[in-house]
Amino acid sequence: MDLYEYQAKDLFRAHGVPVLPGRVVTTSAQARDAAAELGGTVVVKAQVKTGGRGKAGGVQLADTPEEAERKAAAILGMDIKGHTVHRVLVTPACDIAAEYYLSFILDRTHRRFRAMASMQGGMDIEEVAARTPEALVTVLVDPISGLDAATAAQIVQAAAFPAEVAPAVADTVLKLWDVVVAEDATLVEVNPLVRDQQGSIIALDGKVTLDDNAAFRHPSHAELADSAEQDPREARARARNLNYVKLDGQVGIIGNGAGLVMSTLDVVARAGQAHGGMRPANFLDIGGGANAQVMADGLDIILCDPDVHSVFVNVFGGITACDQVATGIVQALRILGDTAAKPLVVRLDGNNVAQGRRILADADHPLVTMVDTMDAAADKAAELAALTCAKGA
Repeated sequence: MDLYEYQAKDLFRAHGVPVLPGRVVTTSAQARDAAAELGGTVVVKAQVKTGGRGKAGGVQLADTPEEAERKAAAILGMDIKGHTVHRVLVTPACDIAAEYYLSFILDRTHRRFRAMASMQGGMDIEEVAARTPEALVTVLVDPISGLDAATAAQIVQAAAFPAEVAPAVADTVLKLWDVVVAEDATLVEVNPLVRDQQGSIIALDGKVTLDDNAAFRHPSHAELADSAEQDPREARARARNLNYVKLDGQVGIIGNGAGLVMSTLDVVARAGQAHGGMRPANFLDIGGGANAQVMADGLDIILCDPDVHSVFVNVFGGITACDQVATGIVQALRILGDTAAKPLVVRLDGNNVAQGRRILADADHPLVTMVDTMDAAADKAAELAALTCAKGA
């Protein structure tokens, strides 16, 4: 789960990372009141889960409460890279002397966290890495042994931070690591980390991504989710404990096991090239031990997606028996009734495959087509999606 800047700063504050005070508001009048409360020049910052806010005009200085109200009115409702601004953060302006960069990101390849530090903050870190790779220091951190003060000091020294700020920056590195560990984060980034004119180190911005797999350890993290930003189908799937991700194609995908589903996405994308560019519409893994109810829940979510024009159910029976999957398909179609008006291509193989195919054959539903092989089923699903699209055009 990606957090908004203000949420990231709340976590920073809770773990001792130095941040400025701020007020999150949803109306321009509230922005005026927040600016008056904070006093002096403030910054009105769009709260969206994407970068490039400043370039898009989503970060504005305001010298008076009235100006803050006008700036907030202009920012609220703005579209930034497909994200609509529903709230802004009003925070005191900072008299910046220098901008730095610090982050921790999970490096799945090395099974470590990658600590990164640079004296060149305030710009895209990808640009720094491309233009001046020597300016970006990276250190792998073992999640078991963790990060100690000596390693934090080495990171700061390797990045050539000035001696007068090195201890404060090293302390901030340690506190950011506390955020990673205590909150089960896969990304913690500060860009920029600034030194103000008084020599203080402040996290002026923040990005945090929390590991959804660790949500059971953090009940309070549920309060950080923004239902308005979630795709409604993804929210429904999460409520039913389904692994679902919305994509931009036309062929709905259901499979059992993440590896099989990923392979199915590739096969459908390839097959779709011969049928007008049909593409996968989603990722949906019903898991290795899914029963009939799980299958019915998955079909319910996919068939109600207006972007879906056909569905490919690709199941290899192992722990999940094919007869249970077939029963789930029949039940789902019965429950959905007339709302299930999209063709389904079903490929079953493995445990209890004969029983599963017999259940579907006996049901003889007009929307269901059984195909024996994965490649042939993907081609059929793409073909049917293209035909359905053509009829609706």
